[in-house]
Amino acid sequence: MAPLTNLYQSDIMGKEDIKKLYNITSNQIYSTPYIVNNALPRLNTLFEVTDPFLVIDIGGATTDIHYSTDLVENKNLITQSGYDRLVFKKLGVFKSRDSLVFGAKNNEFVYELLDYLGVNENILEEYSPKATTTLMQLAIFLVLYQVSKTHDYVTLKLEILNSIVLTGGISKVLSDEDIDKIIHFFYKKILDFTEIPNIITDRNYEIWTLGMEEIHNGK
Repeated sequence: MAPLTNLYQSDIMGKEDIKKLYNITSNQIYSTPYIVNNALPRLNTLFEVTDPFLVIDIGGATTDIHYSTDLVENKNLITQSGYDRLVFKKLGVFKSRDSLVFGAKNNEFVYELLDYLGVNENILEEYSPKATTTLMQLAIFLVLYQVSKTHDYVTLKLEILNSIVLTGGISKVLSDEDIDKIIHFFYKKILDFTEIPNIITDRNYEIWTLGMEEIHNGK
């Protein structure tokens, strides 16, 4: 398992690096955003989710979000599948760690958030399990912030969200309490909501498996 983990972290962090794997396999290699997105129409076969929902996939290189297009303010973005995705290349915790930290430091709420989490700004310069936990929490906050009405990137109607599903490397690092805490902060501070959506964590990469099955069955 360790060599496979190292291969994933060292060689598949960027899209350009995936090409190298074709030297050792003739199989088609799909990006994880594509795989996860293919699972969305049947996500309710795995978990108790109801539309509209949001899937957050946080890993080493990027943070990806997948969402019901019912959430989209700009109807021009709606796709025929009923689900869309965004890839945030600067919000990963490994390859794009520096840009994640930079983005956090430039967010007006970050220092209040760090205090809420019981840490200070020095954690952003550390390389430790606690620092990784904090960075993943910050990635959740920043991606929700960027698609909220307080930001002009892409606006999703987060106030009508029923479920948030988390998958990827985050599922092996953050506890349910870690996740609940950051989402409660976002909804209270940014949206002024006391209630939060139902939170589900895919701790066994079941969404990825379902996505690969859907791709295979669709051939």
